[in-house]
Amino acid sequence: MGEVKVIGSSKSLFCARVEWALKLKGVEYEYLQEDLLNKSPLLLKHNPVHKKMRHEDYPLLPEDPYERAMARFWAKFADDKCVMGAFAAFWKEGEEKEKAIESALESFTFLEKQIQGKKFFSGDDNIRYLDLVMGWIPLWLNAMEEAGGMKLMDAQKFPSLHEWTQNFIEIPLIKECFPPRDALVNYFNFSLSYNRSMAAAKQ
Repeated sequence: MGEVKVIGSSKSLFCARVEWALKLKGVEYEYLQEDLLNKSPLLLKHNPVHKKMRHEDYPLLPEDPYERAMARFWAKFADDKCVMGAFAAFWKEGEEKEKAIESALESFTFLEKQIQGKKFFSGDDNIRYLDLVMGWIPLWLNAMEEAGGMKLMDAQKFPSLHEWTQNFIEIPLIKECFPPRDALVNYFNFSLSYNRSMAAAKQ
């Protein structure tokens, strides 16, 4: 086993990104399952924000500076607007939920335009940085939609994005890191129930 240790949760979309990247680069690692509700001393000691690792056998970002900057721009957009927008729609209720869904759909429209005419966000036949960033959509968003009683990723509304999800999940190393869907739905159901009960207790 390699020197790299991944301290993560199988239900975390962000941990899945790390695993995908390491697998693409051929980096061996040891996976240490973490309880996010009861963080271990090992996790608190090793803050990944301050750790960097370079491995260029499989470059994830484009070499061209402009294309590299654009990839990072869309990655930040996806996290700030789409991931957070989906979570907002998931948590909220009533009229606030409808507004959050509308806002999230508007953000996904931009991603639809970015993927039109492409197999992957990289623009070629290989998955790269942006594909990993968007990799939460096929499973995590789907589970979130079920638990939250909403629909964001509609195949008719976002045909290109839907086609990308089908191409993405067919890659073996991507499938390997997917947690069981039922476990993910249960996790989101628990999170929703727990947070709403906590909010009600504060009133």
